[in-house]
Amino acid sequence: MPEQILRRVLSAPVYDVAQETPFEPAPLLSKRFQNQVWLKREDLQPVFSFKLRGAYNCMIHLTEEQKARGVIAASAGNHAQGVALSAAKLGVEATIVMPNTTPPIKYNAVERLGGKVVLHGDSFDEASAYAQELMLEKGLTFIHPYDDMDVIAGQGTIALEILRQHPKPLDVIFVAVGGGGLIAGVAAVIKQVWPKTRIVGVEPEDAACLTEALKHNERVTLKQVGLFADGVAVAQVGERPFEIAKSCVDEMITVTTDEICAAVKDIFEDTRAISEPAGALAVAGMKRFVEKYNFSGLTLGCIVSGANMNFDRLRHISERTELGEKREAIFAVTIDERPGSFKQFCDILGGRRSITEFNYRFSDDNQAVVFVGVRTEGGKPEREAIVQELRERNYPVEDMTDNEMAKLHLRHMVGGHANGLPDELLYRFEFPERPGALLNFLTHMSEEWNISLFHYRNHGAAYGRVLVGIQVPSHEQQDFEVYLENLGYPYANESGNPGYKLFLKPLNG
Repeated sequence: MPEQILRRVLSAPVYDVAQETPFEPAPLLSKRFQNQVWLKREDLQPVFSFKLRGAYNCMIHLTEEQKARGVIAASAGNHAQGVALSAAKLGVEATIVMPNTTPPIKYNAVERLGGKVVLHGDSFDEASAYAQELMLEKGLTFIHPYDDMDVIAGQGTIALEILRQHPKPLDVIFVAVGGGGLIAGVAAVIKQVWPKTRIVGVEPEDAACLTEALKHNERVTLKQVGLFADGVAVAQVGERPFEIAKSCVDEMITVTTDEICAAVKDIFEDTRAISEPAGALAVAGMKRFVEKYNFSGLTLGCIVSGANMNFDRLRHISERTELGEKREAIFAVTIDERPGSFKQFCDILGGRRSITEFNYRFSDDNQAVVFVGVRTEGGKPEREAIVQELRERNYPVEDMTDNEMAKLHLRHMVGGHANGLPDELLYRFEFPERPGALLNFLTHMSEEWNISLFHYRNHGAAYGRVLVGIQVPSHEQQDFEVYLENLGYPYANESGNPGYKLFLKPLNG
């Protein structure tokens, strides 16, 4: 199959609409990680994503009859723009089914290019299923975003450009993975010309469909898919990409949301361009790879795959970047409630470390708990050293740096313990973020149990996140668990979270 892809790549007429993008050095990343890092700038395509290549190469091979009937596609955004621009070039009518959670910047762009947008479902998979229904109903031709040989070949033209732009073989190429079309096209070409070049796929930890498929030697369907990096939020890798990956992909790496956010900043600092989360995956994977193996002196290529992102999301990304760089740690520390204790604690941390955040509220006459962020440069070892130092000075301390509830909610709502709230439980929920979504969530919350705490903050992401305190008597907790299962929203019980106990739990709870 890789040989078939290479033949198709060599004859793919993608430059009717796409551009040959730069493959440029990243001096700041190179210096910092002691390797020569190069960025393939697919964010500079006319639709700000590589997806244009595969979409056009697929559509140029349609018959006249298929073109006359029109095409349909399902996409979270980037493939949609590629199909819409290709359709405009070829004079074909295009219908694009996109999830309701699609950022406006993406579906507005599709409409500007002449595509008809249909919003349906809360995920790519729901949108794709509906697109299949419309295809059969209206006799349209489906343009798959990744599981198609011509689409894969179109993406493979990126590899041809890298071969021309960097005559000497790269040691490693890092590629973002969603459905697998990009890595299949790139790997199929590179492995036949530079067989010793290592191909590393990068996925978010909460959307690692190819990682799981290669682990089990068969395609698996993920039960849930994280949507932060919406461009790669796919539950099952494509059949054709998986077959190519089995022979051409050397390794898979998964990264956290914080690491993706940090990579967005890294790309900005080297290029002054802002990539979308999926677009920064390759750089995040490169950083994890170098840290994992402690390599230096290698030549590393990263494909910056897209830059279609709502401006509002930058707020969330900025907040999480320092944690992703391991340059900030957050702690919950118990201090004595007495004159001078607050300053004494600050003196311990602030004398030689920069404090990035500090939340404090009087709790009782004996003790208080502070939520503090500290600038760090040494990663986990420095965090552990801070914890050890504080404990040696008899301060009870919890490292909250990896506590998702603390990062999403707690740092915005530290305010003291409530009184007179028996039987409170704490849950964290996710719901599709769109107009009216919060009201819809509240509408589905039963009035049978009292809501005693609620925190929601719009991050401009595809999914909204809320923290809810609910009073549930112990003899009703089993019924409440059944209710939560039927509610239909992903949730996590945070009642045992140390942040809840230290900052929010009712004193009589």
